[in-house]
Amino acid sequence: MTGQSLKALSEANFEDNEISINVGGFKKKMRSNTLLRFPETRLGKLLSCHSKESILELCDDYDDTKNEFYFDRNPELFPYVLHFYNTGKLHVMGELCVFSFSQEIEYWGINEFFIDSCCSYSYHGRKMEPDQEKWEEQSDQESTTSSFDEILAFYNDASKFDKQPFGNIRRQLWLALDNPGYSVLSRIFSVLSIVVVLGSIVTMCLNSLPDFQIVDSNGNPEEDPRFEIVEHFGIAWFTFELVARFAVAPDFLKFFKHALNLIDLMSILPFYITLIVNLVVESSPTLANLGRVAQVLRLMRIFRILKLARHSTGLRSLGATLKYSYREVGLLLLYLSVGISIFSVVAYTIEKEENEGLATIPACWWWATVSMTTVGYGDVVPGSTAGKLTASACILAGILVVVLPITLIFNKFSHFYRRQKQLESAMRSCDFGDGMKEVPSVNLRDYYAYKVKSLMASLTNMSRSTPSELSLNDSLH
Repeated sequence: MTGQSLKALSEANFEDNEISINVGGFKKKMRSNTLLRFPETRLGKLLSCHSKESILELCDDYDDTKNEFYFDRNPELFPYVLHFYNTGKLHVMGELCVFSFSQEIEYWGINEFFIDSCCSYSYHGRKMEPDQEKWEEQSDQESTTSSFDEILAFYNDASKFDKQPFGNIRRQLWLALDNPGYSVLSRIFSVLSIVVVLGSIVTMCLNSLPDFQIVDSNGNPEEDPRFEIVEHFGIAWFTFELVARFAVAPDFLKFFKHALNLIDLMSILPFYITLIVNLVVESSPTLANLGRVAQVLRLMRIFRILKLARHSTGLRSLGATLKYSYREVGLLLLYLSVGISIFSVVAYTIEKEENEGLATIPACWWWATVSMTTVGYGDVVPGSTAGKLTASACILAGILVVVLPITLIFNKFSHFYRRQKQLESAMRSCDFGDGMKEVPSVNLRDYYAYKVKSLMASLTNMSRSTPSELSLNDSLH
């Protein structure tokens, strides 16, 4: 067909006020005056084409006998495009994939600016943070994946006993000592361990009260004999607990790579180091200054409270949350540091001549820290009106700064808590009565689906790279 005939055909279309559109089998006749309202769109540009080559640049095929334009696109999304041409507004249904919809309207030359106000906020929110609305679903999938990997590691450790002497007995002892709640024996052992830990902490606190302090003939403080008995019993129990776990461990080399085993070791080391220091001081009076080291080490007994993490799902989840939330925690500290620096200088400038408590910037740092964290000791307060206004702004800013990252940290805590509960439930269902049998039931379909979904998400992120990024990557490689 010649250019003149196409031009005549185009003019005839304008007279008929209709063109035929075929989108993946979905056929629709559209009025040309409707399309001319949006001349910058793909269908609007078709009306200005006067050659078959220019038409095929905009559509996938063209039937000049039927005057039909064919587009190889998703027919289920084309009704949204039709609605746009009729109303001038785009609407996005909740079940649509925002990225597919975004690519579709970009193909048709429609700007996201035309999305109606009723859908705009939800659309852009889902596009910028697609994981926010499906946090619960993805957290469950991630929990399944992480738990599956940990269960495999657990079974791998349990399988090492099969080739060792007294393997079944050692495996049962290992399960009882390392997995609270696995059996009646493990629950009894866990309760005893918790009682000893709490008794040790309570004894240390009571020993600091004046009513329980004893002074020798030289005026030096001594520990109450009753508390000393409790302390020695606690150390004996903790030592027995650590040695027993080490004796039945499936892998001696990896034993102290576990954080909870390191906590057990650190809970008894201060006692033995203190014992050695006291023996050295008694034998060599010239090394009396080492006694101060012993006093510091005695205070480290408070860290025994961390031993409760072995028996508490919440404490282990908290530790995992802090480990994987270092960015959010760092962001929180950064916000607080900026706010403290600003408000401390402002308070110093206003109060330095009238308030001795705020006469230096380091003193103002303390005041700003207490105010921004909403602790409010009241030991130092501004007296002027401008100072009080500054304090009010500091407190309000502190509330906002602390609240911002809390939601992210709480979501991660919920995720790790669910994962830990699922892992414990799977471990309790394991049966090693007659040796290794089979891996505990895990939903492999969910595990596989999550892995495929992660791969597809990675490929999608790669496909969303801008042309400049792609050209830069090509130049680098």
